[in-house]
Amino acid sequence: MNHEKLSMRLERVAIHIPKGSILADIGSDHAYLPCYAVSNGLCDQAIAGEVVEGPYQSARKQVAITGLQDKIEVRKGNGLEVLNSDEATCITIAGMGGTLISSILESGKEKLGKAERLILQPNVGAANVRSWLIDNGWALTGEEILEEDGKIYEILIAEKGDPLQPYHVNKQIGLMFGPFLTKQFSDTFIKKWQLEKRHLERIIEQLDESGRSGLESKRNELEAQISVIEEVLKG
Repeated sequence: MNHEKLSMRLERVAIHIPKGSILADIGSDHAYLPCYAVSNGLCDQAIAGEVVEGPYQSARKQVAITGLQDKIEVRKGNGLEVLNSDEATCITIAGMGGTLISSILESGKEKLGKAERLILQPNVGAANVRSWLIDNGWALTGEEILEEDGKIYEILIAEKGDPLQPYHVNKQIGLMFGPFLTKQFSDTFIKKWQLEKRHLERIIEQLDESGRSGLESKRNELEAQISVIEEVLKG
């Protein structure tokens, strides 16, 4: 992977960047995404934010190699603190857990004043991200699910609006499974939740094998989750 050929995961993130954006890629690593976005005319300017020294230096080097120093600024800092207020119009955060993504957004939400779109790719815990979006007035406008190198990823796209609008059928199901993904009901979606169901079943087996008392409530909780998954997988 490089700035000319992204991974499928990052390519699908990039496709949702609105033309003419000022992009902020938080946790940018090698800055491949902003370099790709600027090089392909997906955004006019970009900020690559990175908190770790090694990736920060890699990002600076990558931007220099591509000759995009006049359009991409690499900044070192934690989360959205690399941004000035009302600076970025599109923010991407990819390749982290949903809890961390939510924490980054919560800690820096005063920097989102000019943001028109959030493109978020949690590796796990997408429900946490959906909950944050609802609590902070961001409406999901689309979702994707894809498999790459044996891992399944979700991409959430959000804009300011009525945060509950996509959840008009069942909020709890939507939070867990994704309101758009549930409707799309793709093979990858089905595979993800079949795998999750088997994972929960293995945990129940381990609980039973442990012979410990006082685990009934945990077992009931897991069985309830399995029942919900089975219901959704019926379509």
